[in-house]
Amino acid sequence: VAAVARRRFCAAPADDGSAEDPEEAQPTFKASLAEPIQAAKKSDQDNRVYRPMDETVRTFLNPAHFFALLRSHGTSFFVGVPDSLLKDICAYFSDNLPKANHIISANEGTALATAAGHYLATRNIPCVYLQNSGLGNTVNPLLSLCSAKVYSIPVLLLVGWRGEPGKKDEPQHLLQGKLTPSMLREMNVPYEILPDYAEGAFEVLETAYAYMRKEQAPFALLVKKQTFEKYKLSGDQGAFCGSDMLHREEILEHIIDMFPRDPLVTTTGFTSREIFELRASKGQSHEQDFLTVGSMGHCSSIALGIAASKPSAQVLCIDGDGAAIMHMGSMVTLGKSALPNFKHVLINNAVHDSVGGQPTGASNVDFPMIARACGYRAAERARTADEIVTALRRLRDEEGPYFLEVQALPGARVDLGRPTTTTYQNKEDFMKMLDRL
Repeated sequence: VAAVARRRFCAAPADDGSAEDPEEAQPTFKASLAEPIQAAKKSDQDNRVYRPMDETVRTFLNPAHFFALLRSHGTSFFVGVPDSLLKDICAYFSDNLPKANHIISANEGTALATAAGHYLATRNIPCVYLQNSGLGNTVNPLLSLCSAKVYSIPVLLLVGWRGEPGKKDEPQHLLQGKLTPSMLREMNVPYEILPDYAEGAFEVLETAYAYMRKEQAPFALLVKKQTFEKYKLSGDQGAFCGSDMLHREEILEHIIDMFPRDPLVTTTGFTSREIFELRASKGQSHEQDFLTVGSMGHCSSIALGIAASKPSAQVLCIDGDGAAIMHMGSMVTLGKSALPNFKHVLINNAVHDSVGGQPTGASNVDFPMIARACGYRAAERARTADEIVTALRRLRDEEGPYFLEVQALPGARVDLGRPTTTTYQNKEDFMKMLDRL
């Protein structure tokens, strides 16, 4: 742990794939096309050059300008779930809107329902932002609430397009990215791709708002990677701090030391990446770990299914605060299961760490009290290194369902990599391990 503690932790790059730098300006040429190759030296008075090739230079949409365009159409209410491709515009919302006008939701479905409530109360069109992987959570309220065939409620959807065809991305995003346009079409939600320059954004928004006002129905804007200019989130986002606290990777090292042979199901984001690298650094097999790289909010239910099917094995779910909040209703099911071999660890750093550090709202949530109310046999919280070790020992030795919240510092190593095995390899190795239990 000491070795890990000496590593430098900071806010890691958002989980939006490989970065792309703006293209360099093209060189200029001072020779005239009409001159022969062996032209004589040009006069000092001849200053002719080729025009700058500015069409090859990347453009980016300024968050403040885009926000002003939305406000010009009467949109002043913003609600959603943070996404790495939208982190700059989301940061701008956080810094420039009162709390009543910007709500970070538990999941995308509740975000859409909240937006519908705003429209009912004000007649103003709201904006819902989300990653395209969250479209599944919006299906019910899109089709049975906002649809023109039901209540006919216009909402502007700002959708980060992970897995965009032709762009490198992680496996959990590729199919979702390919199907995103067809999913919107099947739900009768028209869409446009948001341009990365002001004039284009103006025209697309004119089209979107004209449709929403006429049809009284949702419209989506797909946002590609690096559409927005960089905007750094400022101020206190509710993250924990304290000299006696640990980062998530240090906590994970304590967990795998305390549970050296038990199956682990780890949540999406940095957690699964850190577990993979910790195993590699220790020369350990990855077969014990099911890395839930997608399906945000569902790792505890995956672990429940394993624990119910392998009653002789102790099964750990390693959850995150944003993921747990997204589908917190599953805690009722987990508590009611009364499975003595189910152990639930929630690492809470109070921010959406892998998509920009926006607050989850978890800093003031009493998770152990919720767990006990849901029927967990025992629940507790740890914060310091000594408390964590003691609590993990009780978690290991006592019967479940057992819940442990570990409060953590935000951030990850700047050199944090990704799993080098495929999702198929991870699944097959994990299942072979379970076969032996």
